[in-house]
Amino acid sequence: MAAPLELSCWGGGWGLPSVHSESLVVMAYAKFSGAPLKVRVIDNTWRGSRGEVPVLRTDDDIVSQPAKILNFLRKQKYNADFELSAKQGADTLAYIALLEEKLLPALLHTFWVESDNYFTVTKPWFASQIPFPLSLILPGKMSRGALKRILLTRGEPPFYHVQEVETQIYSDAKECLNLLSNRLGTSQFFFGNTPSTLDAYVFGFLAPLYKVQFPKVQLQEHLKQLSNLCQFCDDILSSYFRLGLGGISPAGQETVDANLQKLTQLVNKESNLIEKMDDNLRQSPQLPPQKLPTLKLTPAEEESNSLQRLSP
Repeated sequence: MAAPLELSCWGGGWGLPSVHSESLVVMAYAKFSGAPLKVRVIDNTWRGSRGEVPVLRTDDDIVSQPAKILNFLRKQKYNADFELSAKQGADTLAYIALLEEKLLPALLHTFWVESDNYFTVTKPWFASQIPFPLSLILPGKMSRGALKRILLTRGEPPFYHVQEVETQIYSDAKECLNLLSNRLGTSQFFFGNTPSTLDAYVFGFLAPLYKVQFPKVQLQEHLKQLSNLCQFCDDILSSYFRLGLGGISPAGQETVDANLQKLTQLVNKESNLIEKMDDNLRQSPQLPPQKLPTLKLTPAEEESNSLQRLSP
């Protein structure tokens, strides 16, 4: 019997199973390859590895980072690329490198560095998923990590600061999106009718950019002009991630309904208990209030009290 596979990842919203690109990559690949993942949404990150998700856990192994997780799943015979030719395998590696070099910096900037997006969308959403007081610390740490990653990869001469690289990274990202759109064409997936690793990566990178509602939408607007990429994301969501209202999967909706039912039952029990207590109080005999007896002091005690009141 295969060891159970548990994936720790950030949760979903805006109709997505996860708003985190790297988590989405792993979740999509697992769907494509048939890997039976048990998804555990992170809401107590201090028990994890400092917010470094996704993380795959088995009885014997802990694996992080999408590329390593996908390699681990392939070794467990969950392979979404078994039909690819050698050339298609090489193209997959080339396009993933393109995504990480050209598109990822702009995604990080859109989510974590662009001030309006960060303070109105990214920070509130991630903070809402984390218990206090870690919710005050972790979003800022992730923002600083994203900025550091951008500057490490793109902050070379003649660009040294994020303001200087911003124009360049968005130009590169738009060029990357155009290349992906041209490569996909009218096909359902990048290599025919079967999704593969490249489809998982493209979906993971594009779907949050496509669905999350930002106030600053420079790159999002460009993506929405490429209808085949938008349709690509919609098709994967509808075929592999059937979500209910609010971005909740059917299994997740069952959990929500069960919790709501338990809460309703608890409230009803408390209401019934209060009604019984009220009935008992109304039915109990109402005795008239009793006057407390007045204590009378002896002449000696009265004289002693008078002396105490007169003494300084």
